[in-house]
Formats: sequence, C-alpha cells, structure tokens
Amino acid sequence: MSLGPVEMLCIKFPNSFIKDEIASALKALVENKTIRIIDILFVRKSESGEVTMTEIDEMEDVDHSILDPIIADISGLIAEEDVQTIAQSLDNNSFAALMLFENIWATTFRDAVLKADGQLLLSERIPSSVIEEVMAAQV
Repeated sequence: MSLGPVEMLCIKFPNSFIKDEIASALKALVENKTIRIIDILFVRKSESGEVTMTEIDEMEDVDHSILDPIIADISGLIAEEDVQTIAQSLDNNSFAALMLFENIWATTFRDAVLKADGQLLLSERIPSSVIEEVMAAQV
C-alpha cells in the first residue's frame, strides 16, 4: 500500500475529553478526503505524574466512524517512544491527543512529481505565528 505524506500531530487539552466540535471537524476532513486517519491515541499524565495511554478503539462514547478502514491494517504505528516523549512534555494532571494521519490531498501531486523524476528537497511546516510576525513587519 502506497501512502501519501504522513504527519504526526499532538494537541494538549485542558480537560480529559474531546469536544464534539473537534470530532465533527475531524470527521469533515476525513469525509472530504483531505486526510486519512492512521492512528489516534490519548495520553494522560496523572496528578502524581503516572502516564497512561488509551487507543481510540478503547474509548467509549467516541464516534468511530471517523476512522478510515485503513486504520485496521496499519494502526499501532505510534511508538511507545513517541508517547514517552510527549508525556515528558506534559504537566502533571494533563491530557493530550496524538494523531498520525495521511495527507490524501497531496498524494496526486506527489505521484505527478515522482513520474517527472522530481525529488523532494524540503518539506517544513511553518507556524502561523511566524507568518503573522513576518507579515506584520512588512506593514
């Protein structure tokens, strides 16, 4: 199976639950074929600093329809080392969601580049705060 560009995203939340509007936005991205979810898991760090990890399929009250069928074939790609790295950056009594996803929108472009013998030299995500700062400096 050939995948397009894959990214890992981690978001820290102030509560130990995901609001419905986040699940709805994520579902829309999947339905619009913008992304394909490969894996999602949740990391909690207790008051005492104990770390627990929960896979999305172990969560109750979660709309599992947002998961693409591919998840059954290649889930588990988020490594224990990734979880530990994230856990170290969390404060005690906090919660984070970790998601591995494929950028489906980029697959056709990638295929065209490969057919033309093109090679990727740089792919870097620039934070919006950096762009906003540069734009403000131009005024």
